Amino acid sequence: MKRDAIEYLLAWRDRVDRKPLVIRGARQVGKTFLVRELAQCAFDDLVEVDFENEGDVAGYFTKAKVDATIKLLEAHYGRKIRPGRTLLFLDEVQAAPEVFARLRYFHEQMPELHVIATGSLLEFVLEDHDFSMPVGRIEYMHLGPLKFNEFLRAVGDQALVDLMKAYTPGDDFPVGIHRRLVDRLREFLVVGGMPESVRTFIAAGDHLATDRAKQGILQTFADDFAKYGEKVNRRHLLTAFQAIPRLIGKKLKYVNISRDIRAADLDRALHMLELARLCHRVEHSAAHGMPLGAEANPKVFKPISLDIGLVLSALGLNAVDLEAVDLMLVNAGAVCEQFVGQHLLYRQQIYRQPELHYWVREQPSSSAEVDYVIGLGTHVLPIEVKAGTTGTLRSLHQFMTTHACPIAVRLNMDLPSLVQAEGLLPTGQTYSYPLLSLPVYMVEQLEAIALNGLV
Repeated sequence: MKRDAIEYLLAWRDRVDRKPLVIRGARQVGKTFLVRELAQCAFDDLVEVDFENEGDVAGYFTKAKVDATIKLLEAHYGRKIRPGRTLLFLDEVQAAPEVFARLRYFHEQMPELHVIATGSLLEFVLEDHDFSMPVGRIEYMHLGPLKFNEFLRAVGDQALVDLMKAYTPGDDFPVGIHRRLVDRLREFLVVGGMPESVRTFIAAGDHLATDRAKQGILQTFADDFAKYGEKVNRRHLLTAFQAIPRLIGKKLKYVNISRDIRAADLDRALHMLELARLCHRVEHSAAHGMPLGAEANPKVFKPISLDIGLVLSALGLNAVDLEAVDLMLVNAGAVCEQFVGQHLLYRQQIYRQPELHYWVREQPSSSAEVDYVIGLGTHVLPIEVKAGTTGTLRSLHQFMTTHACPIAVRLNMDLPSLVQAEGLLPTGQTYSYPLLSLPVYMVEQLEAIALNGLV
């Protein structure tokens, strides 16, 4: 399975200003696989250190000189480490925080050596550490699950990706291709983007086998709760983790997670799940301009999960159920919102911290909500997600009357179109703006198509 991130890693390999790279992401999103793929296609050799299973090796990194560390590693693994030709891979580095701190010396003393570090629970170390961070001496890359386009490539449908990328507003989009993409989208919703689940689906072509793989991943996440430290109750973690799938798309109220656990304890548990990247907060932003985070309210947020496939398994939907229902309408359309959200979350440059916002106005008889707001250059782009082919856009109309946005987007299950939305709100306000409607499966092409729609 070729990941888009491999292109970034290949460019990192050749950059003159390269620094040791730290890949951040949830467990089992494919960090180790990606590094090994890079080594296979771009290096002569790979020296891989797993600090969870080889804790003694961490002592080699306490040496004052990087040269001394390299000599010890060469003796330990019986292989030569050659700068420019060997990739040094430091896996599960959260198990040896002192090694993370010393990455700066690799940049300062041996910048020609390619070094990559990963860690499934590294975020815990980065939040609560007692060592000097190697600020300015390392760089980050953020990795999530496979996206829909990557899934299409993995199942041999690159041609469908090419057709979506070639679409511009005003073009006719063939109905046969649309139906083919809808079918593939339904497969992706069930399989999800976790590499193990995708590999199982490709090998077996069986949703029952895929569900077994996903259930195994969910159990692994729960087993990991023992590693989260003593600052949070494991039962609270499990309660919050199990509640997230049914709360997607809704403003989070702690009472909806549990009435028996204090809000402060649930907030701590949720924060730990965020650090592990098992869920993400979509914070409200007033969205009057960029950056959206400048007007964000961290107390008003809705959650999304790590992966849509895991969400469906966590909701208890098996292969038979999935054949009998309209997946996009499961949980009142939350499935559709999760799919879009996890793609928008990782839409930015891979070196940027993932973040996502929405807009909500809570007023008696005049409440409104736009599912997502993102940046389109220097402009704000509102995005409304509809699970079917129809649905009212009252909230989007209200948003466009109070925000200076050049275009708005509706994602649904219909063919793409670009129209001028015009009308009168119950308040007497008129609205008129370009409305770009795209099928949900085009979420990765959304920004490029929206920019074309403004030309």
